[in-house]
Amino acid sequence: MVFFDADGQQVAGYDIAVKRDLNGVRAALRQSLPGVQIEGVGEGVVLTGSVSSPIEAQQAGDIAARLVGSADKVVNSIVVRGRDQVMLKVHVAEVRRDIIKQLGIDLSASMNAGTAVVNFNNSNPFTALGRPLVSDNALSAASIVKGLPTVTATMRAMESAGIFRTLAEPNLTAISGESATFIAGGEFPIPAGYSCDPTTHVCTTQITYKKFGISLNFTPVVLSEGRISLRVMTEVSELSNDNAITVSQALTSTTTNSITIPSIRTRRAETTLEIPSGGSMAMAGLIQQQTKQAINGLPGLDQVPILGQLFRSQDYVNNETELMVLVTPYVVRAVSQSELSRPDDGFAPASDSQSALLARINRLYGIAARIEPVGSYQGNFGFILD
Repeated sequence: MVFFDADGQQVAGYDIAVKRDLNGVRAALRQSLPGVQIEGVGEGVVLTGSVSSPIEAQQAGDIAARLVGSADKVVNSIVVRGRDQVMLKVHVAEVRRDIIKQLGIDLSASMNAGTAVVNFNNSNPFTALGRPLVSDNALSAASIVKGLPTVTATMRAMESAGIFRTLAEPNLTAISGESATFIAGGEFPIPAGYSCDPTTHVCTTQITYKKFGISLNFTPVVLSEGRISLRVMTEVSELSNDNAITVSQALTSTTTNSITIPSIRTRRAETTLEIPSGGSMAMAGLIQQQTKQAINGLPGLDQVPILGQLFRSQDYVNNETELMVLVTPYVVRAVSQSELSRPDDGFAPASDSQSALLARINRLYGIAARIEPVGSYQGNFGFILD
C-alpha cells in the first residue's frame, strides 16, 4: 500500500500480508501452554517455543490443526525440554513339563507247509510323535518248536519325563517417544532353494536365517509426572523337533542329501498399557496343558481282551506350560560411571601354578575374613513390620 500527498509525492509505503486471525488461538495457548507461540505463514501456521513433554507438543499441534482444518498445514517446531528417559525391566519366566509314554509289541511268525511259506509280520507304529523314543529299547522273545510255526515277539516300551525352565530379565532404556529393541538368541539356517550353474552343472543350496530367542521391543511416552504410556512386545521362541520336516535332494542317481529343518515354538505378547513409574504389571500369564493319546493296532485283534495288547501300540503325551511376563517401567536419569559396576569387576584369572596346585580358577585378593567382636548396642533393633 502506497500513500501520496496533494503534490503527488510518495509519503509512505507498506507491505500487507493477509493472514488468519490468530488472536483467539494465541490466548488459548497462552493459558494452557505458555511457552508456545503461533504465527501464520500463507494458508498454514508455524508453532514455535518449548514445552516440558511430547504430550504438550502434541496438544498444541492438535489445537492448531483444528484451526486450519488440516494437520498438513501445521508446522510443529516446538522443542521438548529435557525429554524423560524410561527404563523397562521385564521378567520372562517359563516352566514346561513333558511326559511321554510308549508301549508296543511287534509280532511276527513264519510257517512252512510243504513248499508253501506263510509269513506274518505286524509292526505297530508310534504316531503321537511319529517315531519311538529310543530305537533300540526292545525286548524280543522267540518260540521255535520243530513242526510248529516260528513266532517272534518284540516289545518296545519307554517312558520319558523332563522339565524345562526359562528365565530372562532384559532391561532397556529409551527416550520418551522413541523405541528400543533387545534380542538374546541366535539364528538357524533354512534351505530356501537351489541354484545350478548351466555350464558346470553344479548346484548350490541357498540359505536363509530365522531368528529365535528372547526379544523385547517397547515404546514409552511419559504422560505426566510418574505416569507412563507403554507399548510392549515381547517374544520367547526356541527350536523344536515336534513338527520338524526332512528335505531330501538327489545329488546323483544313487546318492541323496537329507536336511532336517526344525520348527520354532513361539510365545508372543503385545499390548499397550498405562502404568506408574516403579509399578509392575503382569502383561501375559499363560497356563497351557496339552494331552495326546493314540492307539494303533490290527483291526479286530487289537480289541481282544489281554491278548489284544500283542497287536497294538500306544502313545501318551502330556505337555504342561506356565508362562509369566512381568513389566516394570522406571523414569530414570544418567549417573556417573563410579556409581555403576560391571560383572567382571575384581576378576583376574589364576596363574598356571594356582590352577595346577590349588585348583583355583581366579585369584583371591585381600586378607582372610575376620569376625568382628559383638559390642553392646543401644536402642531398638531387629525387624519392622508394617
